[in-house]
Amino acid sequence: MRLEEERGEAPNPSPSGPPPAPKLSLLHEIAFVAIICSAQLMTQAGLGQIIATQYIVGKDFGITNPGLLSWFSASYSLTVGTFILIAGRLGDMYGHRLMFCSGFIWFALWSLIAGLSVYSGHVLFNFCRAMQGIGPAFILPNGLALLGRFYPPGPRKGMVFGMFGATAPNGFIVGAVFGSLFSQLAWWPWTYYSFAIACVGLSIGGYLIIPTMESSAADNVHRRAGFDWAGSITGVTGLVLVNFAWNQGPAYGWDKPYVYILLIIGLIILGLFVFIELRAAQPLVPLHSLSGETGYVLACVAAGWSSFGIWIYYMFRFMLVTRHLTPLNAAAQMTPAGISGLLASMTTGFLIHKVPVARLMVVAMIAFCVGLILISTAPVHQTYWAQWFVAILVTPWGMDISFPASTIMLSNFVSHEHQGIAASLVATVVNYSISIGLGIAGTVEVQVAGGDPLKGFRCATWTGIGLAGMGIVISIIFAVRMSMKSSHEAKMQKMHAEHAARADAFSAHSEMTHSRTGSVQEKDNFDDVELQQHPATRQPRMPPATYIRSGGSAGSHPSRI
Repeated sequence: MRLEEERGEAPNPSPSGPPPAPKLSLLHEIAFVAIICSAQLMTQAGLGQIIATQYIVGKDFGITNPGLLSWFSASYSLTVGTFILIAGRLGDMYGHRLMFCSGFIWFALWSLIAGLSVYSGHVLFNFCRAMQGIGPAFILPNGLALLGRFYPPGPRKGMVFGMFGATAPNGFIVGAVFGSLFSQLAWWPWTYYSFAIACVGLSIGGYLIIPTMESSAADNVHRRAGFDWAGSITGVTGLVLVNFAWNQGPAYGWDKPYVYILLIIGLIILGLFVFIELRAAQPLVPLHSLSGETGYVLACVAAGWSSFGIWIYYMFRFMLVTRHLTPLNAAAQMTPAGISGLLASMTTGFLIHKVPVARLMVVAMIAFCVGLILISTAPVHQTYWAQWFVAILVTPWGMDISFPASTIMLSNFVSHEHQGIAASLVATVVNYSISIGLGIAGTVEVQVAGGDPLKGFRCATWTGIGLAGMGIVISIIFAVRMSMKSSHEAKMQKMHAEHAARADAFSAHSEMTHSRTGSVQEKDNFDDVELQQHPATRQPRMPPATYIRSGGSAGSHPSRI
C-alpha cells in the first residue's frame, strides 16, 4: 500500500475510468448535498424520535419491561443494518437515484402505519418500526454512492462526507425534539404522521434535484451481471436471526431454548453466506476485494458504534428514569451535541487528507470511550454542566470522525461500479452494531441489575466502555501496523529512487562515451578521405594507443601526437 493509500487517498483516475460528474451551479450543488445529507438526518431522527419518548409510547401500550422497551429502537436499527446490503447492490443495478427516492417513499408509508398502530398494540408497532428501517437502508447507501460518484477523491470530497457525518447527531436531536413536542403537547402518533409528510417531500425533492449521472462501460457490465439471490437470502436471514436472538434474550431470558437456538442457526447461516460470497461470480459483498486494512477499520467502527448505541440509549434512560426529566427537557440537554458534531465533521473533512486514517480512528475510539466513562461515573444529582455536558460535547467526535473516515476510504478504494457496496458496508456495520450493542447491554442489565435501575444503568454503560476499549486496542494495532508499513514502503521508495538515479547516471555516462568515440571515428574517416585526395601529404599513421587527452583534463577532447 502506498503512502497516499494510508491517508485514505486514491490514485488519479485513468483516462478509461468513470465518466466525469455533471457540472452543477453552486446553488444546485448546495441543494444536491443538502438532499443527500437529509438521508443521514432522517435515519438518525427515526432513532431519536422513539428513544426520547419510549416511556410515553410504552405507557400507551402497557409496557414497562426494559427489555421490551428496547425493541422499539432495536427493531428499527435491525433492519437498517441488515437490508443495506441488498439496497446498495440494487442501487448499483438499477440506479442510485431511483433507489434513493423510493427509499423515502417506503419510509413515509411505514411511518404512517406506525402512527396508526396506536389502535392495535406494541406487536404491530414493533413490526412497523422494523419496516420503517428498510427505508433508511435504501436511502443511506445510495445517497453515499451518489456522493462517491459525484465527487472525485480530494479535499472537497472529504468536506462533503464530513457534512454528511455531521447530520447524524443533529438528526437524532431533531427527532428527539419533535418527538417530545408531539408526545408531551399533543399525541405521540403525530410524530410519525409528520415524519411521513417530511419523507414524501424529500422524495420529491430528490427526484427534482439529484442530477442524472452517466454510466461507464464497467457500470453497464456490472448492472447486467445479475443479482446474488443466494448471498442476499443467507446474509439477511443470518443477520436478522443473530440480532433477534441478542435482543430477545434480555426481554424474555436466555434460558428460553428458542433464543439460543435462533442464535446458533443465525451464526451457521452467516458462515454459509461467507462461503457463498467467496465463490459467487457477482457477490453481494466482494469479500475477495477487501483488504486487511479495511477489516481493521470496519472492526473499529463496529466496536465504537455499538458503544455509542449504549451511550445514547442509556443516557436518555438515566435522564428520564433516574433524574426524572421530561422527554423535551432531556432532548434540550442534548442540543450541544449538534454543534460539537458540526465542528467535528468540519475538522475531520480538513484532516482526512492530511492525517492517516488509522490515527483518526484512534481518536474516534477514545472519544467514544471517554463519553461513556463520564456518564457512567456521574453522580445522580450532579449538575448538568459537569460530566454530563462534557460527555455530550466529546462523544460526537467519535461519530463524526469514524463515519466519514471509514466511508471515504472504502469509497476511494473500490471500483466505480461498487460504490453502492462500499457505502453499504460502512452503514451496515454502523447500524447493525447499534442494535447488537443494545442487546449486549440489555443482557448485562437484566442479569446483574436485579431490578435496580441505577445499577442497571451503571452495568450497561460499563459494558459500553468495554466495547469502546476494544475499539481503542484494535485502532492502535491498526495504526502501528500502518505506520510500520508506511516506514517500510518509504525506505523501499528511497532505495528505488537511488537505484533509478544511479541508472540515469550510468546511462548518461554511456551516452557521453559513445558520443566521444563517434567523434574520433569521424575524424579518422575525414583524414582517410584527405589522404586519398592528396597522396603527397600522406604521413605515417600512429596506432590508436597513442591517443591522449590534451591538457590532461577529464572533459577535454582527444587529440593525436
